[in-house]
Amino acid sequence: WLLRDKNMKLRTTYLGFTEAVDSFFHQLMKRVVPYTHSNGGPIIAVQVENEYGSYAKDTEYMSFIKEALLSRGITELLLTSDNQNGWTLGGVNGALETINLQKMNPAVINYLEEIQPQRPKMVMELWSGWFDLWGGLHHLFPAEDMVAVVNGIMQQEMSINLYMFHGGTNFGFMNGAAAVGLPAPKPMVTSYDYDAPLSEAGDYTTKYHLLRKLFSPYHTQPLPEVPLLRRRSAHQPLVLMQHLSLWDSLPFTGKPYRSSTPVNMENLPVNNNNGQSYGYTLYETTITSGGTLHSMNNIRDRALVFLNKHFVGVLDYTTLELPLLEEKGERTLSLLVENCGRVNYGITLDEQRKGLVGDITLNKKLLRDFIIHSLDMKADFVNRLQSSGHWKSLRHRPAFPAFLQAKLYMDGTPTDTFLKLPGWSKGVVFINGKNLGRYCSIGPQQTLYLPGPWLHKGTNQVMVFEEQEADGKIQFASGPDYGMTVDVQ
Repeated sequence: WLLRDKNMKLRTTYLGFTEAVDSFFHQLMKRVVPYTHSNGGPIIAVQVENEYGSYAKDTEYMSFIKEALLSRGITELLLTSDNQNGWTLGGVNGALETINLQKMNPAVINYLEEIQPQRPKMVMELWSGWFDLWGGLHHLFPAEDMVAVVNGIMQQEMSINLYMFHGGTNFGFMNGAAAVGLPAPKPMVTSYDYDAPLSEAGDYTTKYHLLRKLFSPYHTQPLPEVPLLRRRSAHQPLVLMQHLSLWDSLPFTGKPYRSSTPVNMENLPVNNNNGQSYGYTLYETTITSGGTLHSMNNIRDRALVFLNKHFVGVLDYTTLELPLLEEKGERTLSLLVENCGRVNYGITLDEQRKGLVGDITLNKKLLRDFIIHSLDMKADFVNRLQSSGHWKSLRHRPAFPAFLQAKLYMDGTPTDTFLKLPGWSKGVVFINGKNLGRYCSIGPQQTLYLPGPWLHKGTNQVMVFEEQEADGKIQFASGPDYGMTVDVQ
């Protein structure tokens, strides 16, 4: 919603941003301050900002954030945290500088000693793995290599924080994207396992046991026994029973918006005029000829293109043109644009508006007069859709994109499981109305972690939004499959 302002400058002292920070901190710090150490709580330090040295657009910004904390009652040790790219630019007077890294570098220790003699040294983020991107490989940091780095840090009498100790999951549309060093942003996968000591589902890994052994001598008392693991289930394949095309779902999305020119997601008059944050947006207009459709690189991030509801191709950062066959009469041109995930690190934060962010052309003529449907696929929409009487039996072949649904019956207390969709293309899974996350056939991730608490005894609603191709059944496994792997460099 901050990006509704066309002049927004995130993480600077731009007034529109500082007002938002003040409003947020006004609420947040009232909840944090009672738990600080000086008030008898467990919070012994507060980080001012994270890797701001990699941005460093505004020399006044870090001082503003520091004062925003102090003025609201934060009295504990202040910290900053930067990787090698931002060592010299991310600090602020009065805050202890810490470092983020994956492998030991003597220059790190020398730098911290030079700028902060006789002060504590800390690795704020020791990266246990790395981010996985759709179409890439699953990153591993071999356990023995990581533990050797941790041991080296401990030998230097430095404090350490593991990033991540338990990675977890990017549920819903919260996967984010990477842009640094890439020609165009690439979305991250739903899993955030991160090759962490505790797996996505909370399993103990080799890293966990090696670290436990490494840390044991630093404790005067024996470590407690590790908790027992949760039971897992691999359910029988679930056959999809009903389908509903994207076009038939539109009456459940709310009133469409008409605009002469394209409007990006954030500036749509939806959600109490706060705009659309995530999901898909459908842009439709009328054309009377064929020719070359050109996105002008204004699609963020990916669009399925249809003529009279028939799929004709994909436009994205690399494919900017599509040929449209010549036909007589008027035809409806539809672009289903997906927000694949906003970039979460790097200097392109201000450029993360989604949907159609500018004009598109047909034969070099600007397209105009759009009908725009917001498909953010929030729980209220999913629940309305599930309870509608418009679903069709799968005796009729689905017209994609489509929603497909089935019922998963549990006769006891549900346990964790992993959901698999071999033979499907790309889409989103909903469990009992909640967005479990995205899947995509290009991998690397092949399973979606489904925690037991997402399910309940009796009948559970499973709904899948599939863009192009469905196998007709959902499979389950008792463990994850993150695809082909590569060691971090």
